[in-house]
Amino acid sequence: MTSPTEQTRKALYEQARQQEIPGRSSMSKEELAAALDQPAASEPAPVAATRYETFSRLAEAVAAGEFVLRPRALTGFERRRHVRQTLREDHATRIAAGSEEAEGKFNKLSDSLYSFFRGTALLFYRDMAGDDAWMPTVLALGDVHPENFGVMPNVNNVPIFSVNDFDEAYYAPFTWDIKRGAVGFMIAAKTEGELKRKHRIKVVRHFVQGYIEGTRRLAREGTEQEEEMRFDNAPKLIRQLFRDAHEERAEWLMEDYLDETKSRFRSTKELVPISSRRDEFQAITDRLIRENNIEVPQRAKGMRVKDVAIRLDQGTASLGLNRYYVLIEGPGRDGSDDLIIEYKQARRSALSGLVPPSSYEMDTRAERISHAQAVHLSHGDRFYGHVEFDSLSYMSRERAPFRDDIDLDELSKSEWKDYARICGGVLAQVHALSDESGRIDYDIEPAIMKAIEPAELFTEDMVAFATEAADRLRRDHEMFREDHARRAFEHLDWVHR
Repeated sequence: MTSPTEQTRKALYEQARQQEIPGRSSMSKEELAAALDQPAASEPAPVAATRYETFSRLAEAVAAGEFVLRPRALTGFERRRHVRQTLREDHATRIAAGSEEAEGKFNKLSDSLYSFFRGTALLFYRDMAGDDAWMPTVLALGDVHPENFGVMPNVNNVPIFSVNDFDEAYYAPFTWDIKRGAVGFMIAAKTEGELKRKHRIKVVRHFVQGYIEGTRRLAREGTEQEEEMRFDNAPKLIRQLFRDAHEERAEWLMEDYLDETKSRFRSTKELVPISSRRDEFQAITDRLIRENNIEVPQRAKGMRVKDVAIRLDQGTASLGLNRYYVLIEGPGRDGSDDLIIEYKQARRSALSGLVPPSSYEMDTRAERISHAQAVHLSHGDRFYGHVEFDSLSYMSRERAPFRDDIDLDELSKSEWKDYARICGGVLAQVHALSDESGRIDYDIEPAIMKAIEPAELFTEDMVAFATEAADRLRRDHEMFREDHARRAFEHLDWVHR
């Protein structure tokens, strides 16, 4: 076994991060090795403050029709403190661990309003606690925005376009996804598209109208289980995305992942090989296949693990959570057709405890995500699944050469509207699957159609919500940037006796 002094600083830092050794980000390689040799401290860890139960009670009161103060009504210092407390709580584990990626995430949130929106779902949904309790429930995606739609493999490894991130998925009123998506398009059209306010509002209208049109059609045709957006049936804008996403597997593997031997991962700034854990991840992968009843295709027959690496600095909301890439040998056995399975640490959905109470409860972490994947993409990536190891819950999926999303900063005004309408229609389709392969026990499309009538009023209500929420988010972002510059997110709200 490799001794600590023979390992790279990256490998030592990762071990220190997993053991939550304080101050590790500033330690040298020798200091990390010495700290890892020390016996673990026996003192109980301090308790970080949480308002989870407080907001659960608020959601119940709002859902019951009580007239109560919402956090979105706060202004000035009280709003600043609410934002600060919520983000500290949301990142408690990462802040307490002193993770370099936690600091990197806060820097990323500070730099961009759109990144701030993407990385603060808990703040967004605490403003919505208990809302729309009378609306039909669906299996909501939970984090709808323009870059959570994209190209990915289906069950036959064919590229399809659909929703592509299920980390926040939860059973909730269908309006929660529309509201999150409307605000996402409003903000992205400003920061990425540099569109004027009147054009941003038009983009939001197209997103909502795409959802309404899609739901109407599916209520009439009932074809949601058979539908798949592929290159041959996609709109022009998405066909171009398919073309842009195409890349040969051998070229993709060599350019982005493999070393010169084609048998191991290449060490880079984002990828840290941990080959010593190969046998451990072979057992984890075998268990993943067995526990999720995954039908292994011929291109991965045997599921032999060749190498393992830690993936760093990826995502926005999930930045700082554990990710592992596992290299699986392909049938050619020459490194040209290998597969990569990603294991991504799961955590509680931002919607948990905030949605109106219902009978559709979601409990476990990665199992919740793999359930959403199976429902929303009924013919999706066959390697979607969940497994537990290192006392944590992980979801799994295949990395593919053609997994990609659209370049928002390259869209024209008309393409922004086209893309928003397309995404609205895709969201309608995955919602419609809630009563097919999900847990909803009534016909969902007619219920949604009744709830949105008159459609023109519903559309303008969503536009008004998005406009107000985007303005509030901009103010929150300004306060966050000031607090971040003052080092507010290096510490937690500890519970003192």
